[in-house]
Amino acid sequence: MCEDAHGIGRRALFVTGAAAALTLGSVSFAAADGQDQETRTVRGTLPPGSPDFVYVPVEVPSGVREIRVAYTYDKPPVPAGTQGSALDIGIFDEHGTELGGRGFRGWSGGARTEFFVRADDATPGYVPGPVRQGTWHVALGPYTVAPQGLSYELTITLTYGEPGETPRPIYPPSHAKGRGRAWYRGDCHLHSWYSDGRRTPAEIAALARAAGLDFINTSDHNTHASHPHWAEEAADDLLILLGEEVTTRNGHVVALGTDPGTFIDWRYRARDNRFGRFAREIHRAGGLVVPAHPHATCIGCGWKFGFGEADAVEVWNGPYTPDDEVTLAEWDNMLVASVREGRAWIPAMGNSDAHRDPDAVGLPQTVVLADDLTREAIQAGIRAGRSYVAESKNVSLTFTASGARGEHAGIGERLQVAPDTPVTVRVEATGAPRCTIRLVTDQGVLYTSDPLPVGGSGVVEWHTTPAYAAYVRAELRHETAAGPVPGALAAFTNPIFLGRH
Repeated sequence: MCEDAHGIGRRALFVTGAAAALTLGSVSFAAADGQDQETRTVRGTLPPGSPDFVYVPVEVPSGVREIRVAYTYDKPPVPAGTQGSALDIGIFDEHGTELGGRGFRGWSGGARTEFFVRADDATPGYVPGPVRQGTWHVALGPYTVAPQGLSYELTITLTYGEPGETPRPIYPPSHAKGRGRAWYRGDCHLHSWYSDGRRTPAEIAALARAAGLDFINTSDHNTHASHPHWAEEAADDLLILLGEEVTTRNGHVVALGTDPGTFIDWRYRARDNRFGRFAREIHRAGGLVVPAHPHATCIGCGWKFGFGEADAVEVWNGPYTPDDEVTLAEWDNMLVASVREGRAWIPAMGNSDAHRDPDAVGLPQTVVLADDLTREAIQAGIRAGRSYVAESKNVSLTFTASGARGEHAGIGERLQVAPDTPVTVRVEATGAPRCTIRLVTDQGVLYTSDPLPVGGSGVVEWHTTPAYAAYVRAELRHETAAGPVPGALAAFTNPIFLGRH
């Protein structure tokens, strides 16, 4: 059966407390009346400049066992330099579409053309649970719209019958068998087939172990549906933290290590002044707020919300590229400002953002000094900046600063000495053949070593004072592009601060 087309004349524009949204006419179903299944098809066209989210209400009667939605949309040719059409999709149940409300039941973005939800199962990215009577909403997200408009077709099928039993979620433990206070390697930005990745949790866990990782964080786009599916992959040798990549139209943020089952809404822009609310939700759920790839060039990927709520920032995302170099420079500028203004600084981290082959899990990885291999200890190490970022398990760094009287500080710490006190900065590197070691301060690059030998190990020492360098951090750069144009990173550290407050 085909409903009336959802055109411009049948829309109601309203504001949800976030970005403007468009609600179309309802799709109605009769009661079962002995039918096993009932289908409705609706069609419409969205114009350029459509709101970020378009909701199609679906009146669901009682006795429904499963709701299934399939969709297609036109992708007309467009001139070079013009965006074509891309349409995301998800669903909210009878609790409604209120921002941050209880209605979320799943999101697949543009990764799937159909999905289902029922009590005992759901498509990856969607949350199993009863299909109760009431008004559900299929959520369309016109990510980009071609100049010709975006024509779509939705097919909604209800299957009647007795619901199955909703499984009780089992989550991975918040601790693993660690080595006490030690350096632990992790990758906190990963995508599985529960969003737009192509790997199962089991495949990701195997790759994490092969990459020498001690911990990972799940971060599927705009859904927490994967959380119960990681328990079988956790073990003494791998801590699995749970999170989400909150993917807004003005940037992405990794919710790192939230309580199991936590969903963080994403339906707002920077101009809506709503991000602070959801950053607080991440913190209340025990997670860290980590803006991801702030200068990525994909549409909607650049970070526009500022860093006031951030616990750390993802400076290196996947294979090292020019946008990472820009982010590194911006982060260094923030370090200078924190020194100048006497305020707290934001640590850096790196993650792979791996989705599918050939994306390498653990390229890069954040190496954290933590009291043990637990959620709380790893988060504390990241928050304190007691960490460095390396391109692989092969690269290791030791980075310290010491004063004339035996004072000592490591990564993320402060060497409490007078401004004119001689300070020795020492870097020991392994696994970085032919890389140069650079020391960067609030004045810029003040030391560059000769390339390390082909064995990849070496030690450098540099002497300074707090009056000359308010902080110092280390970089390992590949030799191939060393010189006027910086080479790709092999590793970099968070800073050591020099001098008293």
